[in-house]
Amino acid sequence: METREKIQENADEQAAVFGALADPTRLRLVKLLCRQRDPDALCVNALAALLGVTQSAVSQHLRVLRAIGLVKGERRGYHIHYFVNQDMLEKCRELALSALSMEKPSEEQSCREYCPDRREEDVSSS
Repeated sequence: METREKIQENADEQAAVFGALADPTRLRLVKLLCRQRDPDALCVNALAALLGVTQSAVSQHLRVLRAIGLVKGERRGYHIHYFVNQDMLEKCRELALSALSMEKPSEEQSCREYCPDRREEDVSSS
């Protein structure tokens, strides 16, 4: 049974993930990085060319994705190569599934407890 605090905590994390992925270019960027394996991580120049956007735009999008921990960078020579943080990707999947689940509400989440109209119906039907 989830408490109000737990629901709020999950909602904050879920909103951060959904917000970061809400931009179509960022979503394409994540999809592209998900296809890469660690030795094949891509630098900003390659990402910009593959996405058809400027290097500056890619850098800004990467900043947002790094802020939630979904993307990591590793310096290789003069360039930083980016890849998806697999642990955070799994957490993002779990947060999305949790947000979109169709679980049956518990008794404490029942409308009868919070809606005056529903409480009156219960009393009058008894």
